[in-house]
Order: sequence, then C-alpha cells, then structure tokens
Amino acid sequence: MHGIVVLDKPLGGSSNRALQQVKRLYNANKAGHTGALDPLATGVLPLCLGEATKVSQFLLDSDKAYLARIKLGERTDTADSEGEVIERVEAFDLDEAAVKAALKTFEGEIEQVPPMYSALKKDGQPLYKLAREGKTVEREARPVTIYSIALTAFDADAREIEIEVDCSKGTYIRTIADDLGQILGCGGHIIALRRLKAGAFTLADSVTLDALEALGDTGFAALDAHLMPMDKAIEALPAVELTAHTAEFLKHGQAVQVNKPPAEGLVRLYEEGAFIGIGVIDDDGKVAPKRLLVADA
Repeated sequence: MHGIVVLDKPLGGSSNRALQQVKRLYNANKAGHTGALDPLATGVLPLCLGEATKVSQFLLDSDKAYLARIKLGERTDTADSEGEVIERVEAFDLDEAAVKAALKTFEGEIEQVPPMYSALKKDGQPLYKLAREGKTVEREARPVTIYSIALTAFDADAREIEIEVDCSKGTYIRTIADDLGQILGCGGHIIALRRLKAGAFTLADSVTLDALEALGDTGFAALDAHLMPMDKAIEALPAVELTAHTAEFLKHGQAVQVNKPPAEGLVRLYEEGAFIGIGVIDDDGKVAPKRLLVADA
C-alpha cells in the first residue's frame, strides 16, 4: 500500500496510536505521520503509507490551520484542559474589542517560546518528560508566522472564545492561548482544538478511524478509495515530465536535461505520467534525482 490517508483524528489517544491502527488496517510495510496532534486535538492528520513516507517531510514542513476554543480566567501548566490549574482570576471583564485587539498582536512573524509540555528535546530528553518530573528548563524562542488569526465565537458568560489560526509549521496554538490570557490579564488555556488543514489536505479530504475500521472487513478495495496520491503532498512544486528513456538515466543517479526546466529548487518527477519521486535543479540547470520511489516497493 502506497499513498496518504488523511485521518480525521479522534479525540483522545496519541497520533502514533492512530497511525499504528491505520498501518494495521492497510497492512502497510512502513508508515509515518506528518506532525503529531495532542490527545486533546482532533482533525487533519495525514498518514503516509509505504513509499509515501518519502514525501512526509514536506507535510511536516507545511502550513497548518486550526480552530481553537479557549477558556479564559484559568491558566494551566500544560496550557490546555489536560493540565493542572496554576492560576485563576475570578473577577475580570471580558471585552470583545479587547480580545480582538490582543489577537492582532499575534499576526505576522513572531517569536514563540515552546511549551514545556512538548516533544522538543533538551540534551536528548523530551521536554514533556522533564515537565512531568516537575522540571522547567530554559527554551529559546523560535520564529513562526501567523498568516491570520480571527475571533470566530465570543461567549462572555462562559468566559470562552473561539479562534481560527492559519500559521506556519512549528506553531503551538497552546502557547498562543497562554500568551493571549497573559495579555488580557486573566490567563487562558485550550479546551478544544481541531486542525482544519495540513499543507494541501483539508477536512474535506479526511476519513474517520471508525469509518476505516468498518471498511476493514470488506477488503482492501474499499480502503483504497481513501488513499490519496502521494504527489498531492507536494503539488506546490513544479512538475517535470520525463520519457521512459530519460527517466532510466535519472533512476541510475544521473542528472538529465529537460525542456524548459524551472530555474532552481525541487520538482515533482513523472515518467510518462506516473509519479516517480522528487528531483532538484542542479547548478548546470539539469534535473538531478533527490528522492525517488522504489519501483517494486
């Protein structure tokens, strides 16, 4: 099985657990996810099966979009509802205009300090393991880009808001919620998070785990219907069409000359219409192999 399953990850459980369930259903020899979602989070989780793992890095590096519900008035040690409340503010006025003004400060290129409860490593140790031991270590701020952030729901009585965020890779929505609460002076944390988009894939492309499980007994043909072509993950790259003769040289590691190649960068490679991998334009303007699919995988 080679392709991408865009899973609508269910609430609870890890992304890796969901990956292993899908890998088993498809009887895939190898599989990888493209950026973990917290157990609290649901939504778009592209899973690369077989040779599609060769394009997984592009999905890891892709832009994302989220819908997040934030509870104001409480700050937790994990910045979401799975953590312990560490600060609580009972008396504060929640003003919609003030929330919108605070959200504007996140737009564009910003520096973001990753949360302690994250998979990032410090001296080989995941930060979340250190956090569970009660340790806090210094983390360097990292640049991320918030393309847009909008208030989509406002409930003053419940002290809850909903925001939609379109952002670059590596953005922590939990950190945005925590920072927003600090700006508003009342604290805040995520109570629901849904990924709407990961690169070229959206919720419209997704399938639930329950739906896949139900199809598991009917044979691979039904499951195949939910396999997305692996080149969709890199559809933003320019395509280069090769004849079978030219492709043969490329498969043996040689750079080849093609008509009107892009000036630079990575390209999608096709042999007479069939996707065969990723190439790169070399210094001579030729197409060199970068990551090719295994023909008999």
